[in-house]
Amino acid sequence: MKCNKNPRLCRAKGSPGPDCCNKKYVNVKTDKQNCGLCGRKCKHMEICCKGSCVNPMVNKRHCGGCNYVCKGGDTCVHGMCSYG
Repeated sequence: MKCNKNPRLCRAKGSPGPDCCNKKYVNVKTDKQNCGLCGRKCKHMEICCKGSCVNPMVNKRHCGGCNYVCKGGDTCVHGMCSYG
């Protein structure tokens, strides 16, 4: 089923996401093709975390993946905190 005809199904248990973009169920908080809003695509090396495109290789709030935070003054290099 397409979500434009049955929008209630977006929030049903087991649905791929609570949002409807281009007649497809998605989660704009995690979907790389619809990050934050429908049609906003993340770049090649980016992932979608909480609706924002981030580069997990260098982002110290999403180091190696969403919500992996580097402690203190540690930096994120190659997706690892305090690498080297």
